[in-house]
Amino acid sequence: MTTTNDVPLRVENLEVHYHTRKGPVKAVDGVSFELQKGERLGLVGESGSGKSTIALSLMVAHKEPAKIEGGKIFLNGTDMLSLSDTEVRRKRLSEIAMVPQGALNSLNPVMRVRDQIIDGLKAHGVRKSKEEFVEFIADLLNRVGLASDVAEMYPHELSGGMKQRVTIALSISMNPSVIIADEPTSALDVVVQRQIVQTLLEAQKQIGAATILIGHDMGLMAQFATRMGIMYAGRLVEIGPTREIFNNPKHPYTQLLISSLPNTQGKRRLSGIPGITPSLLNPPPGCVFHTRCPQATERCKVEIPNLITEENGHSQACHLYTEPAKSEEEVTA
Repeated sequence: MTTTNDVPLRVENLEVHYHTRKGPVKAVDGVSFELQKGERLGLVGESGSGKSTIALSLMVAHKEPAKIEGGKIFLNGTDMLSLSDTEVRRKRLSEIAMVPQGALNSLNPVMRVRDQIIDGLKAHGVRKSKEEFVEFIADLLNRVGLASDVAEMYPHELSGGMKQRVTIALSISMNPSVIIADEPTSALDVVVQRQIVQTLLEAQKQIGAATILIGHDMGLMAQFATRMGIMYAGRLVEIGPTREIFNNPKHPYTQLLISSLPNTQGKRRLSGIPGITPSLLNPPPGCVFHTRCPQATERCKVEIPNLITEENGHSQACHLYTEPAKSEEEVTA
């Protein structure tokens, strides 16, 4: 049995809806997973699949019209959804931190980098002398590959990669047990993307934090994640060790995602995924992927598949791997 120390983050049946005039949009629909200590989990899926909504949920940082409708989020054994706003703010940065998608939007344009880091620390009761803060921030910036004089600069004076490194420095400033990186490389060129992911990897190893990396780039996921989760239309359809997901994808959606990637080992025809993502305002019954799935059966149209875990920790929510439930007549026969 795993202990709280082994599992810093556990999510149970998370439900998040965006309330609109036409009704609730089910952005996250019954998602459950655990994050082991020091683990690196990658969340992959098409735009609108619910990845970033999960990230905001874990930080309890939603604003209207979004609302967490159900489920539990245990951070180091404490359900975040049972805490007051003040208690949640104390948990952010000290126990769970986020590296945002848009670094420029998350940094205060009229504050120097040094003051922004100090501001976060002081808000959590950290008290140091001026000299101690200077030394601490210089060390923190060095750990993410930045010179100490970056502390005196304003965000507009930094390149895109430097700004993202500052947000990583902020996220590890209090040694949290969980770091969430929400598409941290989306606005950067390929060379800088790799450098940022490497910086995040090194920072994560230094403090031993469990990390969730959200993104579309399967190549970056293969480089960073030890385990991968595949999201589709608000649901987690497959999760398992990264190598296993790439070598032996089980869910038809995962298979189609991987078959759409270029292969450097030889020539082959790239295949796209037919159709479009269903409306989350009125998702189809049964398996949400059945409208696009080339292997769908009649059962897929009416019955929602459960996430079934195999011995190697590889889980998939697909009727191809489960027997239909027996009727009362079959049970009594």
